[in-house]
This record gives sequence, C-alpha cells and structure tokens, in this order.
Amino acid sequence: MSRKVIEAVEQLAEPILAGEGLELYDTEYVKEGKNWYLRVYIDRPGGKVDLDDCSRVSERLGEELDRVDPVSGQYFLEVSSPGAERPLKKPSHFERVVGERVFLTTYEAIEGRKKFEGILTDYSPEKLTVDLDGEQVEIPMEKVAKARLVLVF
Repeated sequence: MSRKVIEAVEQLAEPILAGEGLELYDTEYVKEGKNWYLRVYIDRPGGKVDLDDCSRVSERLGEELDRVDPVSGQYFLEVSSPGAERPLKKPSHFERVVGERVFLTTYEAIEGRKKFEGILTDYSPEKLTVDLDGEQVEIPMEKVAKARLVLVF
C-alpha cells in the first residue's frame, strides 16, 4: 500500500512543483509510533528551497490530496527541503553530486570496511567510485545500504 500512496502523491505533486520551478526530490509515507507521515522533499535545480516554497507547495498539495483522497486514514503532511546532508537514493541524486563529498555504508565489507567518506568521482547505475584520500574505491550499487551528501565548510 505504501508504494501506491507514494506513486499517487508524486503524480499529484509533479505539476504543482513544475509550476513553482521546483522538483520532487523524494517522498516517504511512514508510520512513526501511532501516526502516519507523508513527507514530500522538494528541491530547486541550481538554487535553494525556502520556507515560502515549502508553505506554498504544502497548501496546494494538501488541497489536491483532499480532493483526490489517495491516502486512507489520517496522516500528517510535511513538505521540506531534503537538507544540506541530503540522502542519496535515486540515480539522479548520485549524478548531481559527482565531485562532491559523500558518506555511505554498505551491506557487506568492501576492502575490509563498510563505511566510506570521500569524493564521489564517478557514478553509473552499476557502481560508484569514491576517492578516499587518493585511493579510488569502486562500490557496486547493490551493496550500498545508505548514502548521503556531506556538508563541507
């Protein structure tokens, strides 16, 4: 059911976001405690998302969700930016951050370790290449458990 909810919400969100010059970064529909949360993460290509963007999208998307009603039961709608240390899940997320610092964990050890932080130097749907202080490590995508961008000051 969760996948169907996400797909329906994304179909409703896409035209709203396009009209605002924004894009859909990610969507989650999760239960935390006794409450359900529908989280929509938005981004602005080449720019930043501000509170006004989130508020406008939340209001318009909320109206569409009420009209179409793709989610049964009660839930909390949250619209926000994915943040500076954003998770990397989709191919487009990885493609966009080639050349930037990332942190990732793997399901099993690669070259004796499961945690990696370095510069993402290459991405393909099959593997990532991360520069760990001059050492290039290739990590198969199917072994990546979690990945996120690292904020560098």
